[in-house]
Amino acid sequence: MKIAGIDEAGKGPVIGPMCVAGVIMDESKINALKNLGVADSKKLSPKRRENLARQIRKYADGIFIQEIEACQIDELRNIMSMNDIMIRGFSSVLENLKPDLAYVDAADVNAERFGKKLLAAFEKKHEREKKPEIISEHGADDIYPIVSAASIIAKVRRDELIGNIKTAINEDFGSGYPSDPKTKKFLQEWMDKNGNLPDFVRHSWKTAAKLKGSR
Repeated sequence: MKIAGIDEAGKGPVIGPMCVAGVIMDESKINALKNLGVADSKKLSPKRRENLARQIRKYADGIFIQEIEACQIDELRNIMSMNDIMIRGFSSVLENLKPDLAYVDAADVNAERFGKKLLAAFEKKHEREKKPEIISEHGADDIYPIVSAASIIAKVRRDELIGNIKTAINEDFGSGYPSDPKTKKFLQEWMDKNGNLPDFVRHSWKTAAKLKGSR
């Protein structure tokens, strides 16, 4: 049986993309992930995540990452909710991996609803294909090693993309989260200097909209 884990990194930040990652492998290999010591990516140091990501890639039968840029998130939010955007991202990963069983870290306050919506999105595009079983739970990245693996892959990729942005503009804006003082300072200074915010910022976020509205 082919089992997949799906999780995201970057749902909440005002800066940068969101990455939804999926890892698939045969059920017989799952113990290998346990032996690696995978865990929720938020509980691991960047160096530990990077080391584990390399090991996960050796064991995985397949990995797929759906990257959703800040400007794409802004555009999609004009026609759908953030939860619907999450369904879209998770569905893309599910469609590419086509597992028999998928464990997903629910991105909705109602975990069961998230799973049902994800399955419906898959069936809409692949009505003639065998549908996977989906187990949607909160904190799945802390419960199932395959989801922990996906969490790590997603976080490492997002960190890489954020690093690329910092290198391109030659500035350190911190974590990119709205609550980060360094991020807020960067946004304010960029706005004061340029009169608008760059396309790697999510303009639809309250933090960004408030800055733009104050001018």
